[in-house]
Amino acid sequence: MAIYLTFRAIDLRKPNNINFIAVSMSNKRRDFLKISGLAGMGLVGAGISGFSQEQLDQVKIQSLRKHNQRFNMSGFAAPKINTVRVGVIGLGMRGPGAVNRLSKIEGVEIKALCDLRPEMVDKVVKSLEGTPHKPVTYSGSSYAWKKMVDRDDLDLIYIATPWQWHTPMAVYAMESGKHAATEVPAAVTLEECWQLVETSERTKKHCMMLENCCYDFFELMTLSMARDGYFGEIIHGEGAYIHDLIDLNFKKGSGYQEMWRLIENFRDGNLYPTHGLGPICQIMDINRGDQMDYLTSLSSKDFMMQAHAQKLAAEDSYYNSFANERYRGNMNTTMVKTKKGRSIMIQHDVTSPRPYSRIHLVSGTKAMAQKWPQEGVSDGHGWLKEEDMKALQEKYTPEIVRKVGEMAKQIGGHGGMDFMMDWRMIDCLRNGLPLDQDVYDAALWSAITPLSEWSVANRSNSIDVPDFTAGSWQSNKPVDITLAGGGTTGVRV
Repeated sequence: MAIYLTFRAIDLRKPNNINFIAVSMSNKRRDFLKISGLAGMGLVGAGISGFSQEQLDQVKIQSLRKHNQRFNMSGFAAPKINTVRVGVIGLGMRGPGAVNRLSKIEGVEIKALCDLRPEMVDKVVKSLEGTPHKPVTYSGSSYAWKKMVDRDDLDLIYIATPWQWHTPMAVYAMESGKHAATEVPAAVTLEECWQLVETSERTKKHCMMLENCCYDFFELMTLSMARDGYFGEIIHGEGAYIHDLIDLNFKKGSGYQEMWRLIENFRDGNLYPTHGLGPICQIMDINRGDQMDYLTSLSSKDFMMQAHAQKLAAEDSYYNSFANERYRGNMNTTMVKTKKGRSIMIQHDVTSPRPYSRIHLVSGTKAMAQKWPQEGVSDGHGWLKEEDMKALQEKYTPEIVRKVGEMAKQIGGHGGMDFMMDWRMIDCLRNGLPLDQDVYDAALWSAITPLSEWSVANRSNSIDVPDFTAGSWQSNKPVDITLAGGGTTGVRV
């Protein structure tokens, strides 16, 4: 069964203030939480029961929650930081790559590294030999990350841990006077989404979700086109995460400690919406001129995951505890209606034998563009010819791509988009500029998962999407991600 952790306390330094709503979990989930330390923090209770309608109803209650905005973080520019001192938590799948990229950005000092496993920390420290970075290390304890965050010589905490840690770590970082940048999703429950918003507003610290796909080359170009009116009025957008990961999710030693990524698939909904959703939201000015209104979500049944687990269990007893779990359906399709009448489709499928796709379809009153399966632009009379596409690329390639795009491709990270994301974030912090993704984006894009779970469990009924901006979306102004920030940050080669 699925797990729902609801954190009510903001100050994680005071465990006695932490309350929880009863959780439902499998033995594997409970084991993971014990090993990862969440149980020891008081974030997991002893109330183990079957999945109940009451627990689903908590999602419905949170979806209707009203928010009195303490401070509007949209467009907020924190004071300039000449040298951004960074601490990185999580050195498994994503963390080492982030450390490598950050080490090549001028104006960054990697001050501290943390992972539960000492060998992972040692490996990353060794990779920094020959660079100016001499980080202090923390490991060997589920609480080591808190000691790192408590340092008074850090400006930014970069979080690349399992999903359940993202909100607790980001909240603790902001409470400790640091900006927070977290891998996707930023939160796994609606209550966590609200925690991020309320903490960021109260502390006036940035909380950026590291949605790298907003910085891919075609997505940036279509954003530039949309801002110039090329598509006319935007009508509809589509995004997805379609990626055949069934072998990786079940692979022992894949880098997902205690199989946590597989365990997330006990939940039935759109579990990973932000890669496809983020670029579409920026094109539609969601949170900055338009807002999501409600969504409906439908999942197919699971045709593959349980059968695969049972096949593996017949060959290896390690998989016995996975063999009889209920898994999410192969394909989830979630539809969103916005306040201005636009529609968004988001899909999630990580088991079916299909080619990789994030779709990225933008449809307007004058033209459309789509990245997968064919990257191109159409005016309604067929795809533009190669020479016309080259002219579009010349006109609409954004400034940020012209400045660091080629260097990003060399340094890498999903073809370069990861580096552009990190470079842009650091450059904005160094120049005192608003970040492209603020806490409202982190909360809203992450909220799709629990909202979709509720809809799937309620025969695809619609559910309201919370307005984390408290109505300020009507006056918030878009941030021009296509520009090169302050443009003063260099790159070490």
